[in-house]
Amino acid sequence: MNVSFPLSRTVLALATVLTFAACANAANETESVKSAVQKKLPQRKIESVRPSPVKGVFEVVIAPRQVVYTDAKADFMFVGDMVDLKRQVSLTEERMNELMKTDFNKLPFESAIKVVKGNGSRRVAVFSDPDCPFCKKLEQETLSKLDNVTIYNFVFPIASLHPDAARKSALIWCAEDKLVAWNNWMFNGTLPDNKGDCAHPISALQKVGEDIGVNATPTIVFENGQIIPGAIDSATFETQLSMGKKS
Repeated sequence: MNVSFPLSRTVLALATVLTFAACANAANETESVKSAVQKKLPQRKIESVRPSPVKGVFEVVIAPRQVVYTDAKADFMFVGDMVDLKRQVSLTEERMNELMKTDFNKLPFESAIKVVKGNGSRRVAVFSDPDCPFCKKLEQETLSKLDNVTIYNFVFPIASLHPDAARKSALIWCAEDKLVAWNNWMFNGTLPDNKGDCAHPISALQKVGEDIGVNATPTIVFENGQIIPGAIDSATFETQLSMGKKS
């Protein structure tokens, strides 16, 4: 018995098969590129590979959050911005902005030194090293001028740059009033009088920061998950706060 299907169904079935095959081939190709790059860069972790808008060129994300490009055989690597001339934008920068995001609500707020200004309706987190001069600049010239914001300060000492920062972080955390101790140090340069030997979350915060890509201080995490390093000025900070609240 002959069985026939309407042409439309046949075409649809064929299209479905071809789509699955194309997806499988694309997945196999990206995995092949990822494997090739990883073999040639064994000291680096390759986080992801995907096709770029340019035929035969693949986007490679290398930990921590570095975007580069390679050919299908991973014989050549391109380091720099890929620019969409039609839109006049850097695709590399756009991708970096995507990667530099985290889930704000998953931050360990119980381990923060919390500051509430005004109604506290806008939220932001800051990873700060107590011996970082730019962290103090951010505190004194930007954070102090904000209103209607809740700031979660996470102590994040970087031992390689500031050997005494971990000790100072512990002293501040172990103070009877952490916020007073934090402000006294950041604005007046005075530390609380204690041994710094209480249970503190500093090591755990190091892991949290590293996991979301914090490698310098200050690093600011806005409510929309955008991560921005550096002591940005008040106007830029306000803009980011507004964007974060709308997202």
